[in-house]
Amino acid sequence: MAGGAATTGVKAAGPALSKRQEYFAFGLITSLFFLWGISYGLIDVLNSKVQRSFGISKLQSTMLQVAYFGAYLVFSVPASMFASRFGYKKGVIMGLCLYCCGALAFWPSAHYEKYFGFVISAFIIACGLATLETMANSYITVLGTPDRAAFRLNFAQSFNGLAAFLGPLIASKTFLTEAESDSLTSVQYVYLAVACLGAAVAVLFTFAKLPEITEDNLEDEQEAAGIADPRPLWKRKHTVFGFLSQFAYVGAQVTTATFVVNLFKESPHHQLTASEAAQMLTYAQIAFMVARFAASPLTYFFNPSIVLSAFATLCTVGSLIVAVTTGKAMTAGVFLIFIGESVIYPTTFSLATSNLGRHAKRGAGLLCMGVAGGAVFPPMQGALADAKNTNISYFIPFAGFSIPIMYGVGMFFYTRRMAAAVAQNLALNQELAGNNGLEKSDSIDKIEDSQVEASIRV
Repeated sequence: MAGGAATTGVKAAGPALSKRQEYFAFGLITSLFFLWGISYGLIDVLNSKVQRSFGISKLQSTMLQVAYFGAYLVFSVPASMFASRFGYKKGVIMGLCLYCCGALAFWPSAHYEKYFGFVISAFIIACGLATLETMANSYITVLGTPDRAAFRLNFAQSFNGLAAFLGPLIASKTFLTEAESDSLTSVQYVYLAVACLGAAVAVLFTFAKLPEITEDNLEDEQEAAGIADPRPLWKRKHTVFGFLSQFAYVGAQVTTATFVVNLFKESPHHQLTASEAAQMLTYAQIAFMVARFAASPLTYFFNPSIVLSAFATLCTVGSLIVAVTTGKAMTAGVFLIFIGESVIYPTTFSLATSNLGRHAKRGAGLLCMGVAGGAVFPPMQGALADAKNTNISYFIPFAGFSIPIMYGVGMFFYTRRMAAAVAQNLALNQELAGNNGLEKSDSIDKIEDSQVEASIRV
């Protein structure tokens, strides 16, 4: 079955939009994916830069990742509550303001050469990104029919992949050059440019007409699909387990990229400088971007849960290869990981936030909290890398990538059950339409019983 939700043939949430309005809204929101792709691509190379500039260990340098991804744990739920009250557009503008403030904060931090200032700046910019991800991911999934949610989100996230390879490319040509080996000036100007880009997008959103999708619209969508589920968010098992899967996956993804520069720099078979090692990260991000564009149609034609498990399996195999080999095999393992990562995050997000109705915005906040896994895994891998070596430390992401495999298998059975429940409810609705009097009353009872049974089973 295609798409992210278990429902098919139901209307989209929100007011009726023309194709032009829908494409405009989609394009505008997709620009946000580019912004946080740039930021994410820079932070991994910045990790190597601060090791060199401040003379700190690998474990100490992961404080950047702890602050950056820890912000998602702190700010994602408040961002979703803000969206529920004030709407997506105002949430996006708030996120862009925080994004710009965090980027600007790198200037005084670099000027006074304070590592703690870098950590605070990363936290602020990530608070903005947590807000933007909560808004954009959720909006893309509900901007259209549920059965194409995974395809829409994977396609939009492809532009995140485009920016994610530009980030390391820019950083390798600025942060890690010989001329800048003892200077932080390049960090100041790169993040100043990031702030200007964020401000330009904020101005665009301020004056753009973006169709709002309310909680009532989302509830109407569920009713149209024949799904009535009164349970609170914390009882939606597919969402809660989706959060846990996202936490493990993002932790593994972030820690993989964090130590790629160290991996190639320390490899006796490669003998690369820091700048050359950062370029290897750029090439891996290019593989990630190409794979995301190429793999997005798979979620259109196949059950996304199968696609999720298959690509997560590629990541576990790649991590194992990196951990136990060197040379060309190690390089192949790194690229296999990045190719496997391509569709995991957006596919997990669309699956875990499907069929939530009025809880969709808060569910998006919970899933974005899962990004906080990026604050937990790098210190663990950094400690193992300091104690053993960087190759062996890749057993940490191996463990993290194993969780989405299990989640994908579980969601395969969930989507099949939901599809059966929806088909049954639609059949009962047709029966109701053709009945009168007592027969109609009996049909209504059947529909209500079927909806309750479906919510209990899933």
